[in-house]
Amino acid sequence: MLEILFEDNHLLVVNKPAMLPTMGVAADVPSLLAVAKEYIRHKYAKPGEVYLGIVSRLDAPVTGVVLMARTSKAAARLSAMFRERDVEKSYWALVPGRVEPASGALVHYLRKDERHRKMHVTIASAADAQRAELNYRTLKFVKGNTLLEIELLTGRKHQIRVQLADSLAPVVGDRKYGSQRPFPTGIALHSRRLAFEHPVKKSRLEIEAPLPPAWEAFL
Repeated sequence: MLEILFEDNHLLVVNKPAMLPTMGVAADVPSLLAVAKEYIRHKYAKPGEVYLGIVSRLDAPVTGVVLMARTSKAAARLSAMFRERDVEKSYWALVPGRVEPASGALVHYLRKDERHRKMHVTIASAADAQRAELNYRTLKFVKGNTLLEIELLTGRKHQIRVQLADSLAPVVGDRKYGSQRPFPTGIALHSRRLAFEHPVKKSRLEIEAPLPPAWEAFL
């Protein structure tokens, strides 16, 4: 069952659950895109193929706001906003221990490791290096973990996970990047808020996703 955060004739915004891939999997494997298309098809009794364009995607273990476009025009305009950094992207993450300094900016260069399906920190001059930037601030320290709010400035694959693991601490539950602390479902990384201009109506939208129940024991 999809948790709808916002819906109109141009957009569909949902709160993605953990361990559901956004897209890009085999036809017989469930994905957020397939579930969302079925929702649109059923609700509006649409015959034939349903168009939905994924504008913001999340890793399978990550939860939170995912933005989809219901028309190609909206998809193109939103994609341009993301490229030009006209979208505010806020995440919450839990990391073990107390983070010092309590706030700051992280800048890394990342490259893909296709063999291990990971991203690695590299140097700026390395082949295929991508600049990754984010700002973070501590919201609170609770039960041995720090709750961080992250402003994502670029959109690289696994960016938050890699940057936090390299400079602060791995996201709780993220074994791929070195976490030793378990998390009930997925990892403790949540796309909390997106703020952007509606691609057609031009009004400002701020969409916030509630935290999944798995976070309750930690907060």
